[in-house]
Amino acid sequence: MAKREIYMEKLRELRNQQIIKLIVGVRGCGKSSILEMLRSELLESCADHRQVRLINFEELKKAGIEHQWRPVYDRIVANLLPDKMNYILLDEVQNVSQFEKMLDGLCIKKNVDIYATGSNIWFLSSNIATLLSGRYVEIQTLPLSFKEYLEICGSANDTDSERLFQSYMCFGAFPKVARFVSEDNTALVSDYLTGLYNTAMVKDVMAHTSLSNARAATNIMSFMLDNIGRVHSPKSISEALTAGHQAVSRPTVASYLSTLAQAFLLYPVERYDIKAQRTLQNLEKYYAVDVGLIAAVLGAKAEADISRILENIIYLELLRRENIVQVGRLGEKEIGFVVTDKKGQIVYCQVAQSAHDDRLHHELALLRKINSDAKYLLTLDQGEQDFDGIQQVNVINWLLGQQLPTPTSRPIMKKPPAGSKRDSPDRTRNLRRT
Repeated sequence: MAKREIYMEKLRELRNQQIIKLIVGVRGCGKSSILEMLRSELLESCADHRQVRLINFEELKKAGIEHQWRPVYDRIVANLLPDKMNYILLDEVQNVSQFEKMLDGLCIKKNVDIYATGSNIWFLSSNIATLLSGRYVEIQTLPLSFKEYLEICGSANDTDSERLFQSYMCFGAFPKVARFVSEDNTALVSDYLTGLYNTAMVKDVMAHTSLSNARAATNIMSFMLDNIGRVHSPKSISEALTAGHQAVSRPTVASYLSTLAQAFLLYPVERYDIKAQRTLQNLEKYYAVDVGLIAAVLGAKAEADISRILENIIYLELLRRENIVQVGRLGEKEIGFVVTDKKGQIVYCQVAQSAHDDRLHHELALLRKINSDAKYLLTLDQGEQDFDGIQQVNVINWLLGQQLPTPTSRPIMKKPPAGSKRDSPDRTRNLRRT
């Protein structure tokens, strides 16, 4: 089992603070495992194991047990130890009817520390923002990083890292998928991913929109996965689908894109005008929460452009490292990622399968026009080299923890780019989206 230290560190920092910790993320990304890890740590540190209680509402639901919030709340309160801190861990809490009222009642108790997992879209559709404003934080989780993936697969040498990275690009990073790979049982991956995708679409997308056209939702999601890393608007998507005899209106596209993002299946990325130093308000790019879903939906077609798969992987890793990530624009051309870290330092990143790709010529020419020495080219090539001020870095080494070289004259921003949203899944923040 991967340690998921990124998230465990945040939970440790928030321990014993009278604020609800909501662990959210796409189905199958490992939220329940993180809660189990937390339970183990708490049991080791508590003299009385009765202080720690974990309730898995998903398992209870599968057993046919339906829950109303008040009886559950009363049972929890009845078992609290009055003279000690009580750690209440609630897995898949959305399976409790009006769960936000239960959380509200528990939150006000001085000797209760609450942790809950669930789908973000359920939290957004509840009254949680109204009842619990200012009393909860959201910890967004993603499928495995490549480093965590290798932990499950039990490999540390360079040869295996390169081989397993091919699996990482092909099958994705859901924990269950990594387990299949570690057991050399990849035949099960496709069925698992297809089932996971269908469940997320039905339970997290279709169940939480006023629109009921399942075909439209499926067509939109398939189109987006087929166009990962390309700039689109609801209007352009509507026109493309209509031209392909899958007519969907612009408002319908906009509604489903919002819901797909709230379900963490897609991540929209803003564009940033480098010359004007401002965030653009239209035409976003979208990336998938996991590249395995791209293969599950598109099949062999997903392998057509490895560079975009690589770009998706790097985008997710940039989020894990708590960066603001935007797509750069210079004039009418795009320049990879504009990355702003927590200290306000800006880095410009271009992604390619190889530095020797002829298609890179124009992108690198644009990157050279930027007056900064914090410009990087992330590729699968071995070794490092300099392309007229653009430092080439090996993707695998970077994913395993290598930091980008620190320039001596990197520009520093006092605050994020105007209009930008720090929407990292590794940041704790209020659920109310902007």
